[in-house]
Amino acid sequence: MSWSTIDVLPGAPGCGPPVRDADGAWSVTRHADVTAVLTHPDCVVPTAPDGPPGTLAWLRSTVSRFSDPRRHPARRAVGVAALAGLDPDELRTAAARLAGNEIDRAGGRLDVMARLARRVPVVVLADRLGLADPTAAVPAVVAVAAAYHPGATPAAVARADRAVGTLLELSRPAPPEVTANRLGLLVQACDATAGLIGAAARHVLPGPEVTASRLDPPLPAGDAADHVRSVPTAGLLAEVLRLDPPVRATRRVAAAALRLDGRKLAAGSPLLLRFDAANRDPAVFAEPDRFVPGRPGRALTFGAGPRGCPGERHALALAIGVVDALRGRCVRTGTELRHEPHPTLRVPARLEVIFG
Repeated sequence: MSWSTIDVLPGAPGCGPPVRDADGAWSVTRHADVTAVLTHPDCVVPTAPDGPPGTLAWLRSTVSRFSDPRRHPARRAVGVAALAGLDPDELRTAAARLAGNEIDRAGGRLDVMARLARRVPVVVLADRLGLADPTAAVPAVVAVAAAYHPGATPAAVARADRAVGTLLELSRPAPPEVTANRLGLLVQACDATAGLIGAAARHVLPGPEVTASRLDPPLPAGDAADHVRSVPTAGLLAEVLRLDPPVRATRRVAAAALRLDGRKLAAGSPLLLRFDAANRDPAVFAEPDRFVPGRPGRALTFGAGPRGCPGERHALALAIGVVDALRGRCVRTGTELRHEPHPTLRVPARLEVIFG
C-alpha cells in the first residue's frame, strides 16, 4: 500500500549534469551536485549591500542569511542561541492550540493561508522571541518577507522599510546585530513555513475528489481515510517537503574556479541550486514522484552544510502543529489553487477549507 504520485512542479527541470545558460549561470539539479555545492567552502551566498539603520537593506545586510563567510558564523550563532531555548514540542503544541482556536472562530470555512499558515507560526515564534505584541508583528513580518529576496518592487521595499521599524519597536533592547538576527528568524520562518503548511493542506487533507484516490491501489473511502489518519504528520510533511517544496531553489556564487560533476566553473559563476529537481533524483529516491511517507533519503529543502537552516526542527514543529489541527477537522474545497509569483519560493495565495 502506498500513496499516489505527485506531478513534477511546473517549470521544474529534470535531474542531470550542471547546465550553463546564455548568461553564464549554472543550473544544478542532481542531489549529489546540490549537496556538493551547499557544502563547498568556495560556493558562497550572494551578500546583501549595506543600508541605513532600521531599513530593509540594513536588516538584509546584518542577518546571517546574506552575510559573507567572514561574518556568517558569529551572526548565525545569534540565531542558534535564540532557538536553543525553544522547545520544538512546546512550539508544536502552541501552534496546534492557536490553529484550533482560529478554526473555532472561523464559522465553517477559512482560508488556510491568511488565517493559519501566515499567522500562527509567526505569532507563536514572536512570542517566544520576546516581541512585545506578537499579533501586531504578523503584518510587519509578512511585509518584510514579501521584499526580503532580490527583485522586490520599490513599493514593496518601502512597505518593508516601515515594517522593519515596527518590528524594532516591538523588540526588546539588544545590540543591533542581535536584534536583526532574531528578526531574521521570524522573516525566514514566514513564507517558507506558510508554503509548507499550504502544500501539506493541499496534498494531505481530503478534498472534493474521492479520498481513496490518494492511495495506490485504491481503498474504499472510509478505509482510505483511516489509513491516511494513521500516518504521523511529521512523516507526511517530510514527503511534502520533498515533492512540493516551499523553497524551490537557492543561489550561490563560485568564489574560485572549481569543478562540479566534470564541468569547469569559472570564478564568479552564479549557481542556481534546484531543490525541486534534486528532491526527485532517482539516484537517491526510488520511484521519485511517488508520495511515500517514511521513505529513506533526505530532501534538501532546508539546505545542508554550514548554511543549512538553523531552525529546521522549530519550523517543522510549528507546521506540524497547524497541520495536526487541520487534519482532525477540515476538508479542502474545490477552489482553484494559485501560487504567489516568486522566482524561488512556492507559496499558495489562497487555500480554502471547510469543517463542521
